[in-house]
Amino acid sequence: MERVVGAMLLTMSLPVVVVAAIALVALSRRSPLVAHQRVGHGGRPIWVLKLRTMWTGSSDNGRFSFVEYVRASDADCRAPKRAMDPRVTNRFAAYCRRLSIDELPQLWHVVQGDMALVGPRPLTRYELNTYYGPATVQVLRKRPGLSGLWQISGRSRLSYAQRRRLDLFMIRKWSLRLYWKILIATVPRVLTGKDAW
Repeated sequence: MERVVGAMLLTMSLPVVVVAAIALVALSRRSPLVAHQRVGHGGRPIWVLKLRTMWTGSSDNGRFSFVEYVRASDADCRAPKRAMDPRVTNRFAAYCRRLSIDELPQLWHVVQGDMALVGPRPLTRYELNTYYGPATVQVLRKRPGLSGLWQISGRSRLSYAQRRRLDLFMIRKWSLRLYWKILIATVPRVLTGKDAW
């Protein structure tokens, strides 16, 4: 059922994704999509798609590809998200991030069954080892999700310790009621862009 809903949402959001992708290609002169390697369900690596919202200068190799695959270094993972991130150099890109338009391509992962609509966000191995520690085993028992408890409880302003606590609470108290509560609360959070950057 979740994959069917994911397909419906992906179809409905496709015009927005296409328009945003064309705009981002024109602005960045680079691929519209970036795939970041994350740890998925059961510890399996997955490439998580996002619309490109960070770039500097011109394309490095002069060759255009639809998707750029990026393995985040430990240094990248150590840098906390900031409201005025210097890596986000364009106002349209910042707008896409604030309203989570950049994450709409992840509905494709829901259709494929690699992600859920609700679950812990997919993290890098470094983030799991550093901030989740032994709790990583519990987190990886659930499919990673587009939204979760910490996404509706503060999003970008939360620390990793707070995110970990909320992820574990969600997993341990998992129920259909909690699932729907998170899913419904996600809509106004996304539409207002509150606590997102």
